[in-house]
Amino acid sequence: MSRLSVHHQSSPQIPNKVLGHAEDIAGTLAAVGIEFRELPLQSRVQAGASEQEILAALGETMEQLKRDSDLSQAEVISIDQRHWPREGDKPVDTPVEVLADGAQLYLFLAGQGLLSLHIGDFVYGLIGERNALVSVPAGTRHWFDLGEFPHCAAIRLSAANAVAARPSGDAIAASFPRLED
Repeated sequence: MSRLSVHHQSSPQIPNKVLGHAEDIAGTLAAVGIEFRELPLQSRVQAGASEQEILAALGETMEQLKRDSDLSQAEVISIDQRHWPREGDKPVDTPVEVLADGAQLYLFLAGQGLLSLHIGDFVYGLIGERNALVSVPAGTRHWFDLGEFPHCAAIRLSAANAVAARPSGDAIAASFPRLED
């Protein structure tokens, strides 16, 4: 089950509220222009599975998401700490707040990841777990954290012509708790 904590940017260690029900999470995020819902998935994938395995398992679900969101570029995030680091894996760095010129869609498939959204004076920290679907509008400051011991399978969809997200220049991500904190 996904969880959402809402922090004022001046108090990263003390959340104003913590939510664990999908309806409460959806309502709180909708108030700031973020869509959240749970997408019941029939197929199961494991964190650490290959990109090909994950895309094959999602099949028509992935194609429907691409059509519905008008986002066609899929980036698979799949790391399992028990088999990590593997040759070619990148080290997990401290998260950096970024801005994306286009919309992005995150679909959590296994394990968990922390998607933090910096909107106005608040940071919405969503620990996404299986079935969580989050739509991040263009220009939303955010960062994604897999934690010190990553165990996550997720897909990030963006437009085919999307430019890579660029750092916002704000060091706020370093002030907020990481996934394990």
